[in-house]
Amino acid sequence: MFVIGERTNGMFTSIGDAILAKDPQPVRAMAEQQLGCGANALDINVGTRVPKAERPAVMQWLVATTREVTDICLAIDTPNLEVMRVGLEAACRKGTGMINSTTGQADKLAAFMKLAREFKARIIGLAIDENGVAATADAKVEIGMRVLAAALDVGLAADEVYLDPITLPLNCAQNAPGIMLETIRQFKMLSDPAPHVVIGLSNLSQGATERGLINRSFLVMAIQAGLDASIHDPLDEELMNAMITAEVLLNRMIYSDSYLKAYRQT
Repeated sequence: MFVIGERTNGMFTSIGDAILAKDPQPVRAMAEQQLGCGANALDINVGTRVPKAERPAVMQWLVATTREVTDICLAIDTPNLEVMRVGLEAACRKGTGMINSTTGQADKLAAFMKLAREFKARIIGLAIDENGVAATADAKVEIGMRVLAAALDVGLAADEVYLDPITLPLNCAQNAPGIMLETIRQFKMLSDPAPHVVIGLSNLSQGATERGLINRSFLVMAIQAGLDASIHDPLDEELMNAMITAEVLLNRMIYSDSYLKAYRQT
């Protein structure tokens, strides 16, 4: 599993406060904590408390601050093209970048694919288009095909594309997990080699009780269906342990009595 740590995000109070105060210490510490717990990439989001006009400069600062402690892949999380460009420029000076994210909407898809080609960045494509969030597995797969085709057209490889079926809150759409599982299976059959499939796991339990249990249970189910990337909190030890154990049970990593420790060391 490719784990994208979600915590370098201004939506979390401690990071939001640090961003507003331009205090680098909490940002650096959070990056290091996520890496130490098994993150393979970090999602970078300035949050909503920053005025829109200031977001390009703040994104540049946030990426540069994170880059002080790691050259790991940074997923620039913004719907704004200008903010995305600034974030990718800063991320790709040292290491690699990822676009989080584009939709299947034609104009946005074309613009963000150009950025992906320019910066040699991986890209996440959401199952959203001009009609909103796709409601069925078939509609999600159709958008996924559109995103994959656009990526191939600009010279990206299939394995540089991450398709996101869109995770809706369980307490609002109880049928959504089943639809997502079917979409994950179909996404993995779109090409050979297949695109990656990613989810924003925390969205599933938004507003629900037993959030940790919901997230752990669904992540294991999704891995069995073909999920190979997830945006979640790597500091959640029980969640990470469930993910690692699922990988062992599916014969994707070698078992040893210390497999949890071995995973984190590698």
